[in-house]
Amino acid sequence: MAQYELLLPKMGESVAEATIIKWVKQPGDKIEMDDTILEIATDKVDSEVPSPVAGRLVKQLFKEDDIVQVGAVIAIIETDMDASVSTEAVAAPVAAPEKVSEPVIENIPGLEQLSAENASDRFYSPLVKNIAAQEGIHLAELDGIAGTGSDGRLTKDDLLNYIQNKQGGKAPAVATNTAPAAPAPVAQASAAAQPVKAPAPQAATSVSGGDEIIEMDRMRKLIADHMTMSKQTSPHVTSFVEADVTNMVMWREKVKKNFEKRENEKITFTPIFVEAVSKAIKDFPMINVSVKGTQIIKKKDINIGMAAALPSGNLIVPVIKNADQLNLVGLTKSVNDLANRARNSKLKPDETQNGTFTLTNVGSFGNVMGTPIINQPQVAILAVGAIKKKPAVLETEFGDVIAIRHMMFLSLSYDHRVVDGALGGSFVRRVADYLENWDMNREI
Repeated sequence: MAQYELLLPKMGESVAEATIIKWVKQPGDKIEMDDTILEIATDKVDSEVPSPVAGRLVKQLFKEDDIVQVGAVIAIIETDMDASVSTEAVAAPVAAPEKVSEPVIENIPGLEQLSAENASDRFYSPLVKNIAAQEGIHLAELDGIAGTGSDGRLTKDDLLNYIQNKQGGKAPAVATNTAPAAPAPVAQASAAAQPVKAPAPQAATSVSGGDEIIEMDRMRKLIADHMTMSKQTSPHVTSFVEADVTNMVMWREKVKKNFEKRENEKITFTPIFVEAVSKAIKDFPMINVSVKGTQIIKKKDINIGMAAALPSGNLIVPVIKNADQLNLVGLTKSVNDLANRARNSKLKPDETQNGTFTLTNVGSFGNVMGTPIINQPQVAILAVGAIKKKPAVLETEFGDVIAIRHMMFLSLSYDHRVVDGALGGSFVRRVADYLENWDMNREI
């Protein structure tokens, strides 16, 4: 019997650590290839870590709630292989599209080509890749197979069912229990992560007999800590602008049916807001910065986070990367995709990282305005309120008239350490200008 060292997998370029939230397998449990060993959390995104080998779990090297660095050995699995082996940061189902080293079975036709071309966003376990190689299934075909695992992961059974259907019901002759060849031994696990310091004790709170005590879940604790830290870090100032968005509302009403028919996507106001924010950031790039000590870091990319409320009542902020490089169709698809997967807990860890500016739609709850808390390490966050019909004064060539218009409030909270009133006020005014001057004849 040999021992296999399971490493905490890579989960994207910007993710360096994760918290173990649940061990699905316990010491002594039998493990099949592709079985989920444990569940991990990065920031607010939960993921599963599958086993690339079959065997028996011998030891858990970390406890639940421990914070572990990517690449650290987290468990020891006893296998039937001839020598002690270790993974090389086998990618989890949430991995970013980067090439990683994995143990492979030798002398299987097509496996080398499959591994070489596997630059897909999708994760494939060593077992699935081995089966695909034996059956001559290449990456393009593999990417088209629906998966039933976590985050749409393609499992062994999914692939075998696909192959069987493809062959007219004939079961594939695949050795699904073949273990990876053993690479050379590597060093033992690194030292355990340092324990997280407990928060300072707070003043006692009176509780009566009829009160209900509800323990915060893990995500709520993260939100509470992050919001408290933000208020302690940044002196918040909020500026408000009321915008006449009648043209924008009428344009969306005009195009939404044809757009949905053509793109199979509903167009909401959110991608329009994101586009206006991206344009305004280009006009005022010093709003797209972060602070490190006495240094101001001006961001090259414009990555817009959009705050989304979850069914649990918690909050998550998926990020639209390089939003300024997407047209309105691309923004619509990105917004809808991220929002849907956020609500269904299907986001990847990297999709909540590296935001440079955040947008929150308080109008979706019927609120006309808000004073949002900055999402550190950013320096500004924009809240868009509910769009309401109001009487407004319009200037015409025949004089002032009162008309019914679609009006909304924009409120920008910003870090007064680096954003003064002139910049903050001018920026939110520019966003309003882009929305107010919407082209009613715009093609999409």
